[in-house]
Amino acid sequence: MDIVIDASVIIAVIANEPGRERLVELTKGTDLIAPPSIYWEIGNAFSAMIKKKRVTLEQAFEAFEAFKGIPIRFVNIELEHSLEIAARLGIYAYDAYLIQCALKYKSPLISLDNDLSDYAKQMGVKVIEVNQ
Repeated sequence: MDIVIDASVIIAVIANEPGRERLVELTKGTDLIAPPSIYWEIGNAFSAMIKKKRVTLEQAFEAFEAFKGIPIRFVNIELEHSLEIAARLGIYAYDAYLIQCALKYKSPLISLDNDLSDYAKQMGVKVIEVNQ
């Protein structure tokens, strides 16, 4: 089964945040998919952590290596459909990309972002409840 994975879940697993084991359990034995934008979202998250002095550059590089070890299949989505979703829901394109990905590949979404989960449900996407 394919599952669309959000950057919030990836960061939680890499950073060994509370709930990590539950996230790993929920995704074990599945195929993780994501739009290519996730790659850049992860970079942005690491840069924000560096800016806030939560991690050093070296720690960010280590975390990025861990990210590269997660077997995620990057899949194509249509920008036009994503922009339609963004306009309809009044959300950023990055969230719309994930919703479009779930719709296109008829796959559930896993996210720690409650707003994204709610928007995905509005579009008929099945959301995997994490219940931290």
